[in-house]
Order: sequence, then C-alpha cells, then structure tokens
Amino acid sequence: MVNPGAVQLLHSNSIEHLFFGCLDQNPKIQRELFDRLSSKMLSLSLRYIKETAAAEDVLIIAFRKVFDRIGQFRQQGSFEGWIRRIVVNECLMYLEKQRNLYREIGLERIYPEANQASPSDNLDWEDLTKMLQYLPKGYRKVFELFALEGLSHEEIARKLEISENTSKSQLCRARIQLQRLLHFRTLKN
Repeated sequence: MVNPGAVQLLHSNSIEHLFFGCLDQNPKIQRELFDRLSSKMLSLSLRYIKETAAAEDVLIIAFRKVFDRIGQFRQQGSFEGWIRRIVVNECLMYLEKQRNLYREIGLERIYPEANQASPSDNLDWEDLTKMLQYLPKGYRKVFELFALEGLSHEEIARKLEISENTSKSQLCRARIQLQRLLHFRTLKN
C-alpha cells in the first residue's frame, strides 16, 4: 500500500515530502532524493575526505544507510539535516578507519629509518595521501591495496589482473619513491 504522502510528493518540491516515498522503499523516490541531494552531500563529504573517489564511496554508503534506516527518522527537525548527519558520521568513520590503518602500518614499513628523526616526525595522514598522488597509478594502487587495505600480493594480483611479481615490484618501487618524497620534504623543511 502506498503512503498518501508519497503521492503528494509527485507534486511537491520539498525534500521533506520525499521522506514518505523513501519510507515506502519506492526506488523512483529514492533516486529522486539521491539526485537532489547528492551534489550537496558530496561537497560536504569532500570537506572531510580530500580524495574524490573515496568521498563518493562514503556518500554511497551514507545513502544506503539513509534508505536502510529511514524508519529511524522521527520527523523532528529537517529530513535533509538528518541525512547530513549520516553523511558526516560516515565521513568521520571513514577517516577514523584510515587513521587506524595508518597507525597499524606504521611508517617503518614505508620508510625503514622512521625510528630516527626523519621526515615522518611531522607527517600526518593528509601529507601521506598527498604524496601518494605523486606515485604512478599502478604503484599507488598496489601500495594502497598492500599497505592500507592489507591485501597479500596474491590477492592484489587477482584483483588488478597482474602477476604477483609485478605486484611485488610495483610495491618496492612505490616505497622507494615515497622514501625520496619524504627525503625531499625534509630538505624543504
């Protein structure tokens, strides 16, 4: 049975009216809500997550939660504000997960001399992600999958459709380039 509010939304431009269609799990209304708010919410995500692809992924996860948890919206305050909170919370959870991965990996795996006074002393997650952008795409992808996602060379090879030796080689080269970037960063400071 269709909610009477969902019928009204076809004639309304209000985000609040889209709530009822989403409550009924109406795919067209869900799509309309996503289309109307995605650019605004992506801008919000990009304030927290600088990498566009990651921000887009977080946005998709957030909207899935919106649709899965639509019944939890109590219609107190704005529907858009409720969605905004979910997006922000997803961004913060993503950043926390990335920080935890970064701590688990430690710079010793990237830069063996990290225990000494080195460029890593003032290196934060944002600096590392900026440095990763200077790596060739293949090196960067292998490094991210190995060091950040914890995949084995065998898993990386399957995922990227390359050989295990290519994965190992690209990881080694990525580390060397990161070491150079860290070294030059130290010289600049």
